[in-house]
Amino acid sequence: MAIRIFIDQGHNPMNPNAGAEGNGYREQDLMYTIGKALEALLNANPNFEALTSRNDPEEILGTSTSTSLAARVGAANAWGADAFISLHANASNLPQASGSEAFVYSTTSSAYPLAEDILTGLSDATGLANRGVFPRPTLYVLRKTQMPALLLEVGFITNIGDAALMAENPNLVARGIYNGILRYYDLG
Repeated sequence: MAIRIFIDQGHNPMNPNAGAEGNGYREQDLMYTIGKALEALLNANPNFEALTSRNDPEEILGTSTSTSLAARVGAANAWGADAFISLHANASNLPQASGSEAFVYSTTSSAYPLAEDILTGLSDATGLANRGVFPRPTLYVLRKTQMPALLLEVGFITNIGDAALMAENPNLVARGIYNGILRYYDLG
């Protein structure tokens, strides 16, 4: 039976729950593209079956931030996903802030080693610094999922280099995440 990966492209194309902006890019647009590229890579591998939370770049989930988050988690739970990956772009007041990091419910969660492997794959593919995995039990998408879940901050949209990488090389970013998933499931 195929391993089911639910890919949540964080945020909606507009409010409610729109994402960060920086360097002329919008988080929700970058993550939509990276998420669809990751979905295609996973679905091309017979070991996996993948779904995304947004299937059209203009699709809006929910009528508020809370119903948007509930729709994403609800879809993953109803589908019976084996893992949930929420894709985001980080933001900072410091334009030099750079790199990738991940959040999980706890350090004892089985999502923790998955997040570690994804960060390694992403760093190896893109050269982005691996900033580590951190517990964040307050995040809705980590609290309410019925499967191992992580929130991945791919890079900083407020850093010109990170933003350009995410915008100009979404397939490379997706490949790095994919390589980390392969490593975690010992399929690489």
